[in-house]
This record gives sequence, C-alpha cells and structure tokens, in this order.
Amino acid sequence: MNSDATLAFWTVASGLGELRREAVPAPSDLEASVQALYSGVSRGTEALVFTGQVPRSEHQRMRAPFQSGDFPAPVKYGYASVGRVLQGPAQLVGKNVFCLYPHQQHYVVPYRALYELPADVPPSRAILAANMETALNAVWDSGAAPGDRVSVIGAGSIGCLAAWLLARMPGCEVELVDINPQRRRIAEALGVTFATANNARSESDVVLHASGSEAGLALALRLAAFEATVCELSWYGQRAVAVPLGEDFHSRRLVLKSSQVGAIAAPRRARWDHGRRMRLALSLLRAVELDELINSEGRFESLPDTMAQLARGPGEVIMHRVIYGAARA
Repeated sequence: MNSDATLAFWTVASGLGELRREAVPAPSDLEASVQALYSGVSRGTEALVFTGQVPRSEHQRMRAPFQSGDFPAPVKYGYASVGRVLQGPAQLVGKNVFCLYPHQQHYVVPYRALYELPADVPPSRAILAANMETALNAVWDSGAAPGDRVSVIGAGSIGCLAAWLLARMPGCEVELVDINPQRRRIAEALGVTFATANNARSESDVVLHASGSEAGLALALRLAAFEATVCELSWYGQRAVAVPLGEDFHSRRLVLKSSQVGAIAAPRRARWDHGRRMRLALSLLRAVELDELINSEGRFESLPDTMAQLARGPGEVIMHRVIYGAARA
C-alpha cells in the first residue's frame, strides 16, 4: 500500500511533547483521507494527559477514539480536529469535516467517523465541537429546565459553553462564576451574568461545577438551594479531592451528580446516539459570539512548546487553536 509521511504530536514523557513523522496509508473504500486545517487543545483534560496524571484505573476508559500508544506515555492524544477531505466518498471530497482525531497534519480514518460542517460554521470555530458536545451532555445530565436559577462555576471552555446553552433556555437565570474577573467580558459576550466567588449568588436550583478545583466544588455545594442538584463536570485525574459533605449537606438534601461525555445522558440515551449528539453540537456552533472562547492560537510546529506552557497553569487561555499549513495556504 502506498503511503505518505506526515507529522503528529506525541506526549513522550510527563511534560514533554514532540512531533513525530508517521506514514499515512492510502484510504480504502471505507475510509477517507483528511488534511488538517485546525485542531483544538482542550486544556483541562489534555494538560492531565500531557503531565501523566491519568489514573491507572482509567487507562482504558480515557482512550480517545483514534489514540495511538498507551497512558502515561508515549501517547498520541486529542479529539478536536477540523480538516478538508482529500480522498474518499464523492459526497465528502473537498468538504470541511470534524473528527475526534489527535493533533496531526494528515490522516486516514473510516469515513463514517467524519462529520461534515454546516455551511455556516467556519472551520476555525468548529474546533469547539467536542467541548460543545460535552457541555450539551452536561446540561442534559443536570436536569436544568426553563425558569431555573442556574450557577455555572468555572469559566473554561466547558463552563462557558454550558452557560451559553442554559442562557438560551426560556426563563433561565444563569450566572457564570470564576476567580478571574477578566472573564466578565466573556460572560457578557455569551449573554450571561458574571460573579467572582466572593459575590456569587446563592439559592440556585441547579449548579454546574467545571472549575477543576476543590474550592470550586465546595462553592458549588454552598450555592445550591434546598434539594438542588450539583452536577460535577470537572475531572481531576489521579488527584484526590476533599468534598465537604458534612455541615448542612444532608439537611439540605442536595444531589451531587457526575457527568461525562462518554455516555449519552440518561434521559436521552434510549433515543440518541453519539452521531446525533455530535451533529447537534456542530449545528450550535453557528453562533458568532462563541469565537470569544478561542483566545489563543499558534502554529502546529510550535505545539510541543505550547502544550508545555498550557500545562503549567490556566492563565488566560480558554481554548487554544492549532493552525496547520493547509489553513495558512
């Protein structure tokens, strides 16, 4: 089989990444060849992978759909690639698509793993698709309904997208909470109110926690009203987290519930599959204001250094966009 060479990003040790040259086979009748335009770095999860913090118990469950290698390293990991189909089914050739693929210039996948972008969703924004899918699933898991007072703690990509979705639910009062006051501008662009941890409102019907911090989870429990649901979206890797379940946790009859994108939220699982959910997530990316969440970008060739910088701490980055040569051409 003929093959071409391409470059892919690999985590080769804790905190160390490199670009590796790989062979790309010619596509079979059931496959398509994709030239990457952009990919997105989902900073929270990818930082844990990059620093070797995936617990041994989760080595299989945490595998990305087209991951190569095994945790902790060397591993090729990622799930937010946008590209253009070079070869494959006639209806896809030349089309822009989204794929749950790692950071790589050129790749071949089963064509059924590709999702054609809606005509009015630019490829540069479509890197948010996987995170939008996660946020959508979280909103379903939370049980939030029209008219609810909702607090979302953590103005990263998942928290911001969840807040944006909830704000479009009739009658919902949505407050986005973050320790960084600079996120107020992002909240305003998304059409939600903003508060820091010190002045966040209490008595929320539903609280979604996405800060990835122990303090944020404690705040989420404090903001919840009687018999409210706190939906935990953060993933802590192998880090142990203390949860304040004493004091009035039981007397207020709070519900602490996890959400994870690997399974469709239970209320919709009988009727939805992953393909339907992803197509909905892509359609939701028509909103121009979501561009505000992509506040960092850099060339693919710089990704080893960029990933090391992103893993050092949250800083101001919400979503980092990786730009490939085909997008610059």
